[in-house]
Amino acid sequence: MDKYLENATEVDVDCICDTKQVYIAGIMEHIEEAGIHSGDSACSLPPFSLSEKIIRKLEEASKALAIELGVRGLMNVQYAIRDGEVYVIEVNPRASRTVPFVSKATGIPVAKMATKVMFGMTLRQLGLSESPRLSHVSVKESVFPWTKFPGVDAVLGPEMKSTGEVMGIDDTFPMAFARGQIASGLDLPTEGRVFLSVKNSDKKFLDKIAVAFHDMGFKLVATGGTAGYIRNLGVPVKTINKVSEGKPNIVDLIINDDVDLIINTPSGKKPRQDEVSIRTTAVRLNIPLVTTMGGAHAMAEAINGLKAAGNLGVTSLQEWHG
Repeated sequence: MDKYLENATEVDVDCICDTKQVYIAGIMEHIEEAGIHSGDSACSLPPFSLSEKIIRKLEEASKALAIELGVRGLMNVQYAIRDGEVYVIEVNPRASRTVPFVSKATGIPVAKMATKVMFGMTLRQLGLSESPRLSHVSVKESVFPWTKFPGVDAVLGPEMKSTGEVMGIDDTFPMAFARGQIASGLDLPTEGRVFLSVKNSDKKFLDKIAVAFHDMGFKLVATGGTAGYIRNLGVPVKTINKVSEGKPNIVDLIINDDVDLIINTPSGKKPRQDEVSIRTTAVRLNIPLVTTMGGAHAMAEAINGLKAAGNLGVTSLQEWHG
């Protein structure tokens, strides 16, 4: 029986099993909530918000599953976490698309090691026992073909739409996420105007996001309902018309290059035409667009990190794993 978990955190775990021992190669926390296809969600290794208790539970569950299933080689498990409870979404006794990312993030050639296990070597013989403890953070970000399909709605869901991946590495999650965004082709603003329009169930997350952008010096603009909620938080915000409410409206503002970042979450499976117009215009003009609250929160942290850091340096993988 399938059951949809709202506001759940999704986690990917990649491991290698030799039927007796299990090596946890990587635990990746998704930035977008469960329900977004795992191939389209950004993720962080190591996890950026999970408690040590939850991480231990994920390790124990993954090891138990691999041993019970008699896996020899790679296994991927997708979990959902809500209110401290861990739920198994699916178990795949095979390599996952995350294996190349895990290998680059940890410096361990995971596919090569798993192949040796499949040919009869043990994890002990390969020197793989404890999971890698990383001093840096790696973020995988998906790359989407929105610009190749004019008019398509750039919104994420259970169907995979990405056509590539990039990654960013840094000492902290915000900076690693920022590097991933830049690598995916986004030009992150460090000043200017942020537009917000989110569905009712997402408004409760605005307290941190709206306050964060205001504290960084951004001007906020929002449609009626979202603007009212932000104003009640004590944060100044300008109200702008929806497309259906007449001119000047938010699309006019975007076209006039008066918006530097757009946060717009879809209202449902069949989003209103207003929302579609906002997102398609943002894609056409290459304005950074965020369609999930998890992504918006990470974006606020990343921009704050960029403002503090100034210029970004370059560090090779060899230096990270040296």
